[in-house]
Amino acid sequence: MTEEEIVNVAVKWAEEEGWNPGLHDAHCFYNADKNGYFIGMLGDEPIACISAVAYGNNFGFLGFYIVKKEYRGKGYGIQIWNTAMNYLRGYNVGLDGVIEQQPNYRKSGFKLAYKNIRYEGKSFRTNDLFTGITDLKNIPFNELIRYDSQLFPAERFAFLKCWLEMPESYSLAAVSDEKICGYTVIRKCVNGYKTGPLFADSKETALKLFISINNKIPEGTPIYLDTPAINTNATDIAEKFGMVQVFETARMYTKTFPGIDTSKIFGVTTFELG
Repeated sequence: MTEEEIVNVAVKWAEEEGWNPGLHDAHCFYNADKNGYFIGMLGDEPIACISAVAYGNNFGFLGFYIVKKEYRGKGYGIQIWNTAMNYLRGYNVGLDGVIEQQPNYRKSGFKLAYKNIRYEGKSFRTNDLFTGITDLKNIPFNELIRYDSQLFPAERFAFLKCWLEMPESYSLAAVSDEKICGYTVIRKCVNGYKTGPLFADSKETALKLFISINNKIPEGTPIYLDTPAINTNATDIAEKFGMVQVFETARMYTKTFPGIDTSKIFGVTTFELG
């Protein structure tokens, strides 16, 4: 797929499926791996798509696996699936799949690591001003990459560079003893705003970041937070602000579970790219 096709096919279809993509996601997704997006054509008609983003030489992530409804069950999906898996041959591949598709993913060698939960709520305003919370632009980018690489299975330089410069988005960092100890981004979506990532060394830091980033957007706006179910501190924060579960995914990998500390992941960056 070209970047234009990611916008007009993958993101558009994701919106129709109710996945609520970010308004400006496509450019950053394309920057992550310009060769990792595939489209299935029947004649001149696009009928399927998938992303297989390679991060470095060892880790990849599948997303945007969609077949148009009228062509499902006809064997087209498995063809584009195999193309994506071949592209990431030899990699440890992750995905966030719908729960009911787990048996099919297991057939391709995926193993369940944990569940992610999408929470939905309303944005809120407070008068809280926390020391140590600053605009992420004040943090040297190399320091951010160092921190992010501890909580994501690979370095994602090109993606993050774009993610932090998205229109209609805000980003904050938490700093302690002159070192970054958390950061978050909130971005405009088809409906409301999604927070992701929300990475923090502690529940207290994550809470400060979540409150502070909500103060950046209009009160009462729909908000979404995707959290690993195994991080109960993350689910506690979502529920503290009256957010409710609306969707679940199965986080699965083909090889070993990456050596990242999920207790510091309070919000997944995006289900499409991990």
